[in-house]
Amino acid sequence: MNSALKISLILLLGVNFQVSQGQGSETQNEEKLSLNSGTIDNQFEYVIRRSNSYQDFKVVKKTWLYALKAHTMDSLQALRKDLANTQSVVDRQALNIETLQTSLANTEETLAKTEEEKNNMALFGMQLGKTNYNVLMWSIIAALFALLLFFIYKFKNSNTLTRQAKFKLEEVESEFEEHRRIALEREQKVRRQLQDEINKNKAK
Repeated sequence: MNSALKISLILLLGVNFQVSQGQGSETQNEEKLSLNSGTIDNQFEYVIRRSNSYQDFKVVKKTWLYALKAHTMDSLQALRKDLANTQSVVDRQALNIETLQTSLANTEETLAKTEEEKNNMALFGMQLGKTNYNVLMWSIIAALFALLLFFIYKFKNSNTLTRQAKFKLEEVESEFEEHRRIALEREQKVRRQLQDEINKNKAK
């Protein structure tokens, strides 16, 4: 009997403690609720809890309703303002993104042109790749070198022919001088013989 009484007493005390704790929590929650502070949800909860009940209805003070309406309108106005500010920020960011995209596109285009100019060479108004440009330039250099060798060959050949011609001319001139000297000696000899014959004829 004593044990059963003790157990019953302990259970009763525990239930009373839980009830008092629940009432205390509810009282604290009601104390935290306010019509002039906190969230709109808390303000509605304050009005619902503090309003009088009549059957299935709640009797609410008009001043509370007007205050709740004013607070709700203020909250909506603040939300609209925040939304407008957020939209403005979003619009500015979208404009900045568009500007950055345009700048990036221009930069990529400039980079592509720079790479193209770097990899291509302008020659006679034509754009040539580095490989084609190098091939063309070395072909021109090789052609000019071949022409130079050809002109050197022609010059040496002409110089050789000129020396040969001069040598032959000198030989001809030498032969001509020798022939003229011999002809002159023959002419003088013939004249002497003719003069001798004339002298002989006169003597007779």
